Amino acid sequence: MTGTAQVAVAAPAAPAGPAVTRAALDPALVAGRGATVAFLEQEAEHATTTGTVIGPDRTAYTLPAEASGRSAVTLDPGEYVEFTLPRAANAITVRYSIPDAPGGGGITAPLSVTTRHGTRTMTLTSQYSWLYNQYPFTNDPQADLLHPDWWITECQCVPAATEPAPVITKPFRPTHFYDEQRLHLGRTYRAGDTIRLTARGVPTTIDLLDSELAGLPKVDLTAVNVLLFGADPTGRRDSAPAIDRAIAYAKKTKRDVYLPPGVFQVNRHILVDDVTITGAGNWYTVIKGREVALDEPAPDGSVHTGVGFDGRSAAEGGSRNVHLADFAIQGDVRERIDTDQVNGIGGAMSDSTIRGLHIQHTKVGLWFDGPMSNVRVTDNIIVDQIADGLNFHTGVTGSLVRNNFVRNTGDDALAMWSEKTANSGNTFDRNTIQTPTLANGIAIYGGADTTVSNNLIADPIREGSALHAGTRFGAEPFTGHLRFTGNTTVRAGTYELNWRIGLGAIWFFALERSIDADVEVTGDHYLDNTYNAIMMVADWPVKDLYSINGITFKNIKVDGTGTSVVSARAGGSASFENVDARNVGAVGVNNCGRFGFPPGGSEFSLTDLGGNDGGWLGPYLPNVITCDDRPPVVPPPAPSPW
Repeated sequence: MTGTAQVAVAAPAAPAGPAVTRAALDPALVAGRGATVAFLEQEAEHATTTGTVIGPDRTAYTLPAEASGRSAVTLDPGEYVEFTLPRAANAITVRYSIPDAPGGGGITAPLSVTTRHGTRTMTLTSQYSWLYNQYPFTNDPQADLLHPDWWITECQCVPAATEPAPVITKPFRPTHFYDEQRLHLGRTYRAGDTIRLTARGVPTTIDLLDSELAGLPKVDLTAVNVLLFGADPTGRRDSAPAIDRAIAYAKKTKRDVYLPPGVFQVNRHILVDDVTITGAGNWYTVIKGREVALDEPAPDGSVHTGVGFDGRSAAEGGSRNVHLADFAIQGDVRERIDTDQVNGIGGAMSDSTIRGLHIQHTKVGLWFDGPMSNVRVTDNIIVDQIADGLNFHTGVTGSLVRNNFVRNTGDDALAMWSEKTANSGNTFDRNTIQTPTLANGIAIYGGADTTVSNNLIADPIREGSALHAGTRFGAEPFTGHLRFTGNTTVRAGTYELNWRIGLGAIWFFALERSIDADVEVTGDHYLDNTYNAIMMVADWPVKDLYSINGITFKNIKVDGTGTSVVSARAGGSASFENVDARNVGAVGVNNCGRFGFPPGGSEFSLTDLGGNDGGWLGPYLPNVITCDDRPPVVPPPAPSPW
């Protein structure tokens, strides 16, 4: 079968006690950053196991690279990994990978879950994982190149224009290996009880276990119950018409809508406007649907539909006063089709709230098309997406995304994209982002007066990094201020496969225009960077046209870089104050500027405002040329308290 582990070491001895982590680190190292969640994370590589630990390895297209902490445990059939609960729990989430079918499309396989009360079976699937090839990817591991006329790094060539034609190894660029599954255990287990996961049938890689004490189902006796309008909680019949009828009645009587415990089949988008819809909790109320092929493309270009809740389009005036809370959305999206609007939440929703949802297997968890204003997205879990986790697209203003947990997206986990109309006055605050398999943890594409604060971003894989601001994708310019404040990144500063250089944990990219807004980066911590901590870069064809000007870095901690603290591959300037760095693998500043190498020094200048400890900056002021894009990489030691 396709996809076996490539890096393995002997399994460790059983740990002395349960090891609880956040983003695979000691929680003390990331205190005050990221989302507050109900569950505790335990990495499989720290648990008791008869299997094989794989990794750590950050090489793209490998199982360890996409695991939390870049390490996991592979179990052959009959082997197990056993977790000791750190506190009382009645529900678990298992993040795993099983092989693809030889021809793609996925398989299913059982996993035994053993507790002191017996053994249950989870049915794992790889139907929502294993993508291959070039963007926008395919489910076929044996497919030829999707774009033979594109340059690829593997041969450093354009295959269609190369003689003799290069040999392309298949499957080409396998990715998106992992999925996760939740299981309510039906009773509460004590701290110190064990959960044993045993592979059956196929090799099974276990990344981690999340455990929590899920509360009782919520009940709202004053709301309009969808069961009274014919909704089927067994999931056998389509409940969409019944939910529509319940919404219409609730609006007429000025009441809320209640989704009780159950699985409700919905295979299209539910249109919402001026309505409150709440469930019994996202462990209990599940809105689940199949992806459905349309007979004719929709006006927006979609060729499929699927489960989701949509506001009216901005062209129709948008929706207002929509409040969605406390249920799960489970989609059926297995391939990326960019014209398909098969997202969990979509449309335009002003003066609205999205809270306490669990969204899985949709294309994008939440994709908002403005103009719209004042949406609050809080306390949600967004996992296993084919593309973004959330995107504020086109004229979204005055909106907040706070305390969300996002894992295993197939594109930017959280993005603001000011295409055609600028976003403004938006904030991404206290979110946790783990293992985006493509692009960035948080990406800001243009816009005004943006704040990115107190987030925790770990393990970006390729063609992006943890924090990003770029003049790209037709975005409006950056204006007003842009603030990155109090964020922590872990194991970022990734390798850019096309450029064949390392990025920074935070990176600024001038592609379509200069970046010259008021940009401040304060209080960030960049931990265990694969390459650089900070990067400013202009695309090569426009390096003499666009620059990155006047960025301020203050009160930054850099703990470990494989290469440099700062890499400058653009014209422009930046200032640094109280930026402390240790365990730096190469020169403190890799300064190439615009690659003109004039006698007076680089076209990128650095200003020392004092307090920059670690000796990383002084020798390179103000613009000493130190250009070496591919120095030896020195893996840093594990982060530790400062």
